[in-house]
Amino acid sequence: MKTYVVGLLIPVLATGCGGDDGSRYDGRFGRTPTVEEDSAAGTVPPVSPAPAEEAPPVAAAESVTGTSAAGAGPRPDADPLGVDSARGTAPAAERTFFEFRRPEHVRGIYVNSWSAGSRRRTDELIDLAGRTEVNTFVIDIKDATGYVSHPTAVPLAREIGATGSLRIPSLARLLGRLEEAEIYPVARIVIVKDPVLAAARPEMAVQDTAGGAWADNSGTAWLNPFDREVWDYHVNLAREVAEMGFPEIQWDYVRFPDAPASALARAHFPGREGRSRTDAIREFLASSRAVLSELGAEVTADVFGVTTSAARDVGIGQVWESFIDVVDAALPMVYPSHYWKGSFGYEEPNSHPYEIVRNALEHAVRRSAGLEDAGATRPWLQDFTLGSPRYEAPEVRAQIQAAYDAGIYEWVLWNPASRYTEAALEPVAGFAEEPLVRIANEIVPVSRRFELLDTAAAVAEPDSEEGEVGTEAAGGTRVRAVADTAGDGRTAPPARSTGRRYQDDLRTPGIRP
Repeated sequence: MKTYVVGLLIPVLATGCGGDDGSRYDGRFGRTPTVEEDSAAGTVPPVSPAPAEEAPPVAAAESVTGTSAAGAGPRPDADPLGVDSARGTAPAAERTFFEFRRPEHVRGIYVNSWSAGSRRRTDELIDLAGRTEVNTFVIDIKDATGYVSHPTAVPLAREIGATGSLRIPSLARLLGRLEEAEIYPVARIVIVKDPVLAAARPEMAVQDTAGGAWADNSGTAWLNPFDREVWDYHVNLAREVAEMGFPEIQWDYVRFPDAPASALARAHFPGREGRSRTDAIREFLASSRAVLSELGAEVTADVFGVTTSAARDVGIGQVWESFIDVVDAALPMVYPSHYWKGSFGYEEPNSHPYEIVRNALEHAVRRSAGLEDAGATRPWLQDFTLGSPRYEAPEVRAQIQAAYDAGIYEWVLWNPASRYTEAALEPVAGFAEEPLVRIANEIVPVSRRFELLDTAAAVAEPDSEEGEVGTEAAGGTRVRAVADTAGDGRTAPPARSTGRRYQDDLRTPGIRP
């Protein structure tokens, strides 16, 4: 078990931060640089995107308590953490020291910045953790809106207006609550999807061959992963929160745009200097880890779920072997709803949460086993409904059990509104009754999973080769589109259909690892 002891070295700032305060965060950190932020504005905040660039939206027909009718996400609470509601001011003094013990196995939930800044919502989620196996919160520090969620002292963030939508008035107060509850905090920082920085500093964005900043077919500008100033900005944001007490930095959107080849033909990446996309992502992860490890912080990265099984890069710069040994953990987004028809031999992947997650993670385990110093695998799992069937306790628990059966004992649940299915989580006293799971598209007791899988007919023959030519994906690579999407309908690389069936003797049936 590791204990992280870090200090809080920040000035007390009002929620409306202004110009340069002369702090030491000057946009450089003296090493190979890294990446940064995300935010949102408006009275009713939007739901931040799913982990590592593919957070799917809450289904339109799905009602989520505490969200707007348009599915925009949780409304800001009237009693935000750390603010005196009578005076509307931040506390005059804040603690400067926090200590967190890393759990033996991280079992977490995503907490969007609006929930993290609300006293009521934070208390509700802490209570959920107190009743269940949850021991970790992944908290938005900068999401895909480009805004920083707390009063930051990083000059560039304040200069470009990234402090224009503060959601967490006192990060110190939040860390104090989590320390008291013995919850391990992880700082999620989105990098290349940052409209605030791209608008203020267009030279740091991907460039268009016709001039100006390049935009994808939806009109979105992307930061340039080859640009060292992009790296610097995000590493400085990470350093600030690591010094405030976060023991782990989780990079999201640490990749290249996943646009069609026709759009990418117009894209120019200054600073490339002959390097590949995978080189750029690897170098950023390695350099940021070198810097942040000096502060006692681990570095993890959200990646496409398909990276566990795709044999080569499809244009986004993520190949399993190119990053897994330069991070403390990789978090593949193995949401069953994101896999294409036929993935791993299943015609309806979303109806097979156990099978899809287990297949994907077994690929990751095998690939990491052959590498020296490979980081851990910690999957993002789906606790939201996107298509049929509706995801409830059996579907969520099936994914958790699949991770255990693949030999992986850590996971994080994703729900964009930070609303979770408690019945899928093991209570602190253990399950009173055997949990139900969806296996072979049936709801059964978890102990029957091998029996059911052994009798289920294989749906498809194995592919002859991973990455078989077919549908066009990111970067102009043509791949067989059977595996994943980016959460917004865009094609992502394929996973190999194995057609295999699990046998009873693969693992003794059980509920926990």
